[in-house]
Amino acid sequence: MSEPVPSTRWQTKGTLAHAAALVGRRIVRRLPDGSVISRRITDVEAYDGENDKACHASRGRTPRTETLYAAGGVWYVYLCYGIHEMLNLVVSPDGWPAAILIRGLEGLEGPGRLTKVLRIGRELNGTPAAPSSGLWIEDDGLAVPRRKIQRLPRIGIDYAGPFWAAKRWRFRAAEAGRAATTGG
Repeated sequence: MSEPVPSTRWQTKGTLAHAAALVGRRIVRRLPDGSVISRRITDVEAYDGENDKACHASRGRTPRTETLYAAGGVWYVYLCYGIHEMLNLVVSPDGWPAAILIRGLEGLEGPGRLTKVLRIGRELNGTPAAPSSGLWIEDDGLAVPRRKIQRLPRIGIDYAGPFWAAKRWRFRAAEAGRAATTGG
């Protein structure tokens, strides 16, 4: 049986460990009409601290990045290129800016696509990753073995420079591509 992962689970340092732990968990969205969508997380990217030049916090604390500095277990949602909402889970102690971008779900690849399907907008920014917000993470007991999680460079961050662009901070279920093409 699936159970919501408590928001406090995400309030410790260890961004890369949190990212790997999200692969295989379920993201659950309760829509305004009461219907529920639940999909397994297959692809995430880690962003960790002000030194990470690909992290929004690399330019310091601003009104846009304030949510990144909150204690983990809240959603950080922002608009990318004026087109797509991007969904991130803040994973850190209060005051340390770190988050995990949710890039793909079972049967659905692309962070912009998944926010459209799950009807996620900036109104969720700063809300808890809990049933009370209508968007949360569940653990149904499936543990993806480490050898089944690919570590890859993050996508679309060349602006951060070669050192940060080369970091293998993307965690993807080895079967994610096949799941996306076969449905699910």
